[in-house]
Amino acid sequence: MSKNKNIANSFKYAIRGIVTSLKEERNLKVHILIMILVIIAGIIYKISNLEWMICTILFGLVISAELFNTAIETTVDIAMPEINEKAKIAKDISAGAVLILAITSIIVGLIIFIPKIF
Repeated sequence: MSKNKNIANSFKYAIRGIVTSLKEERNLKVHILIMILVIIAGIIYKISNLEWMICTILFGLVISAELFNTAIETTVDIAMPEINEKAKIAKDISAGAVLILAITSIIVGLIIFIPKIF
């Protein structure tokens, strides 16, 4: 029975982390808004099942990357509360990884949607 409690707690803590990030992280809110707009566009332009799968994978990757970035930045802030160049580098690299994934997702989105729009 304790295993079920642990699994339930795991989900509870994970959901709590997502909710906390949604409340506190502006960039995550932006990613969620863009995801909603892409879903609406996908419905309007009737994208294929394969295109939905690609979009869904990219939604998950970008949002997960943003959550990892938040976790890394929070951990660095705890470990190094004072200004430190190496801490800044770690945080900048983490943010850069999210940016690369977001840009890649935009490019894929354009490849999917431009032919449908025009």
